[in-house]
Order: sequence, then structure tokens, then C-alpha cells
Amino acid sequence: MHRLQFRRFIAALAGRCRWPKPGLGTALIGARIFVAFALPSLVLAHESLPASPPAATSAEERAFLEENEAAMTKMMDGMAAKPTGDVDRDFVAMMNPHHQGAIDMAIIELRYGKNEQLRRIAQEIIVDQMQEIAAMKFAIGEPATDTTPAPTQSSPVPVANIHHHPGMQMDMSAGMKK
Repeated sequence: MHRLQFRRFIAALAGRCRWPKPGLGTALIGARIFVAFALPSLVLAHESLPASPPAATSAEERAFLEENEAAMTKMMDGMAAKPTGDVDRDFVAMMNPHHQGAIDMAIIELRYGKNEQLRRIAQEIIVDQMQEIAAMKFAIGEPATDTTPAPTQSSPVPVANIHHHPGMQMDMSAGMKK
């Protein structure tokens, strides 16, 4: 019996309260509550990034940061390729600068980095990304014509060191001359 009296009391109390009717006022109150709870988590969700990179401690680090920024800018500009209507070609047109950007950043690591494990990874990135670029070009019927040596390879033999004789060809590179 005690429970029944409690329920009647709550029902009578609820009947006296004026609950807001759904409408613009209720929506505004709900929006305010939502903003009050959501805004702090949105503000705290991402770190504030500095407007400019921290001051480099050495000339070498400054050079590294400048070259890396240039590589990133070149990559991002290249990836903003104008659509042609051919999804496959557009994909390759956007991915080539992306992969070339990875190559450029890996070259910068080889130039300035000291950690041997990261230098090996950078070398692998260069090889892998060059292969990816060639495979993508091949997939859409474009020749992979870039014959530039990888940054970790030596330069090609100069044409002046190749001697032609009737019926035979001989490479007299610097390592073979006596």
C-alpha cells in the first residue's frame, strides 16, 4: 500500500508542474545544453598547433626543415590535379606526387638523418615508391620514362667515356681505365 501512495504523490506533483511544450523555446534550450557539453570536448579534442615551426637549434636542422617544407608544399600542390573524367588517370595523377613526396622526404632524411635504421627505411621508401610510380604508370599505359638514378645510386657513365669501334662496343668507365 505504501508504494501506491508514493505513486499517487508523484503523479499529483507531476500534474502541477508545467513541462515545456515542444517548440522553438525547447529547441533553443536543448541546443544550449548541447553546446555547453560539446564545446569543451571539441576544444580539447585537438591540440593547438604552433603558427610556425619551433626555432631550429642548428643550421643543419633549419636546412632540414626548409627542405622538408618545400617537399611537402610541392607534394600538396601536385596532388591538386585537375580531374579529367578518367578516374584511373586522375588517381595516378594524384598519387604520383604523393609517392614522389615520400621519395623527396626520404632523400632529405638520407641527407640529414643520423639514425642508421631510419636511413635504411628511407632507402627502402625510395625504392618502393619508385616502383609504385612505375607500376601505376604502366597500369594506365604510360611509359615509366624516368631514367634518373635513385638518389642512392651513382651517376650514369658519361657518354664521353664510351668508345665505339666497328663491330664492338666497349665501356671504358673510370674504374676500368688504367
